[in-house]
This record gives sequence, structure tokens and C-alpha cells, in this order.
Amino acid sequence: MIGTETELLTAALEAARETVHRKCAGIPDALGRLAPLPASPLTTPVGLVQHLTAVESYWFEIVVAGRDVPKHWTVEDPDLDWRPRLGLAEALERYRAQCAVSRGIAAGRAPDAVCAGSRHGEPVSMRWVFIHMIEETARHNGHLDAVREFVDGVVGD
Repeated sequence: MIGTETELLTAALEAARETVHRKCAGIPDALGRLAPLPASPLTTPVGLVQHLTAVESYWFEIVVAGRDVPKHWTVEDPDLDWRPRLGLAEALERYRAQCAVSRGIAAGRAPDAVCAGSRHGEPVSMRWVFIHMIEETARHNGHLDAVREFVDGVVGD
């Protein structure tokens, strides 16, 4: 693929975001709340999508834009974003909507632009946020691969 750095980073993140939807396509709602990995009881299809929605909000709204929006977890319950609270279709729709918000925030920002927030007290650039979100989304797509195979036997896309 040929393009600017921003176009390539955006395309890689978009591909990872759309993979979330492909991996969840056709999972019945009841199976979307199933946690088939005994060592990871919060790893459900719904929980993974809710978590990805939370990290989109955190990194783009809070860190990049400096917005004062509610976090998807609390000090009392740091795993709140992982707990299935929605049906899978609603979780995927909220994820799609949050990605649209993220796209709007990222639009027109240069890779070297310094974000409003930080990571562990250190400033971060848009480039770093894009790379981190590609890594985060791709890693959880791998989790969706494993969970999907366990919940209904579907392998691949």
C-alpha cells in the first residue's frame, strides 16, 4: 500500500477495527456472554468488544483530545469494561459509534502532534496512539479468534 504515514496508520487501524466485527459476525447473543477460557473468566465476545470501546474512548477522547468524558472502569472495579452488560449487537454498535468519534478526533492531526494527555506521565504523539491502538485491537482480535472457536466452533474470519 502506498500513502502518507497517517493514511497507512489509519488504514492499519481501520482493518483491525473491522476485523472485530467480522470475528463476531453470527455469534448468537447467548454465546456472546460465554467465557470459554477458564483462566480468563472475563474474556467473552461482549467483554472484548466493550473493552475495545473503552480503550477507543480513553486513548482518543481523553488522551488525544483532552476531553472530560467518563471512563469505562472505576478504581473499585478496574475490570468493569470487561463485564458483559450489553447484548453483542448493541456492544458492536457502540464500538462502531466510538470508532467514528475516534476517527473524527484523529482527522487532520499530524503524526508528530503531541496529545493533550499522557501515558504514565510521559507525553505521547498521535503516531504512538495509532501504533498502540493497532497493537491493542489486533491483540484482542487474537483473543476473539480463540474465544470464537470455543463458543461456536467457527475458525478464521
